[in-house]
Amino acid sequence: MRKLLSRLFVLIAVVCALLSALIASVLLTPIGLERATVDFTITPGSSLRTAIREIAAAGVELDPWALVLLARLLGVEASIKAGSYEIARGVTQLQLLRKLTHGDFTQAELAFIEGWTFRQMRERLDAHPDLRHETTGIPEAEIMRLLGAPQVAAEGLFFPDTYLFAKRSSDVELLARAYRAMQRHLAREWSARAAALPYRDPYQALIMASIVEKETGREQDRSLVAAVFVNRLRQGMLLQTDPTVIYGLGENFDGNLRKSDLLADTPYNTYTRAGLPPTPIAMPGLASLRATLHPELSEALYFVARGDGTSHFSHTLPEHRQAVTRYQKGGKP
Repeated sequence: MRKLLSRLFVLIAVVCALLSALIASVLLTPIGLERATVDFTITPGSSLRTAIREIAAAGVELDPWALVLLARLLGVEASIKAGSYEIARGVTQLQLLRKLTHGDFTQAELAFIEGWTFRQMRERLDAHPDLRHETTGIPEAEIMRLLGAPQVAAEGLFFPDTYLFAKRSSDVELLARAYRAMQRHLAREWSARAAALPYRDPYQALIMASIVEKETGREQDRSLVAAVFVNRLRQGMLLQTDPTVIYGLGENFDGNLRKSDLLADTPYNTYTRAGLPPTPIAMPGLASLRATLHPELSEALYFVARGDGTSHFSHTLPEHRQAVTRYQKGGKP
């Protein structure tokens, strides 16, 4: 009896050793790939078995039973994360499973640039090959509804930055991140704003920041540009800023702003209408937000571009006219 039990134990030990060696060999041996690197995408809601089929279809030679068994042993069969992945030659099934359960995605990126309009943002979104396009062709109002901000104009409400995302992410998700980022930045800057500014609420500050963004890209001039517009609002003067007029012209603007354009009344023509335009005219960056809410202490009411990227600021109209003659008319009256 003892000999029988001893032989049985030996047999069990041998079988276990063989199974362990087999499992180790299967799990730790590099997976066969058709190419040096293989990209594949796991769609949302995929089970492990569905994921295995998607991976195999991309050119990966898997042992499905081994991967499923390993996932069950580790208790991660239901932890597969949707997204885009990349694997290279030498990866094992164990490493692959870790990628799938940790969400070790391959990432793409998209930059939203300061001063872009919402139309330019949408063009860039629609052209990006690594996004899942769910907003293409739908109205702006529907996009804002998807973002939880119905009846709000989209212009200016997205923070310009470079965003990383997993390939095949939804463009709605990316817009939501940019929208939340702008809400955070605007709320923080508004709470730390200078005293006695002529803005009723953060949205008006956002409108002004978009104008400052379009008026200058020079860091040193932003707070002075903001000061000019603050002074004009306080005194009830027209803002008279060309970028708002251009925005109001929309696709009719051909790159040449004429005197007739300055006289053509639109909701965005700050030569014909007092106060701020109804919405932002672009995406302001953080520097423009801060300049708007912390303008320079200055009595300047006018500025004109020097032609070298800087601006000349004036306190009086005669001084301003002299600056215009000097910098924009070549010194000719």
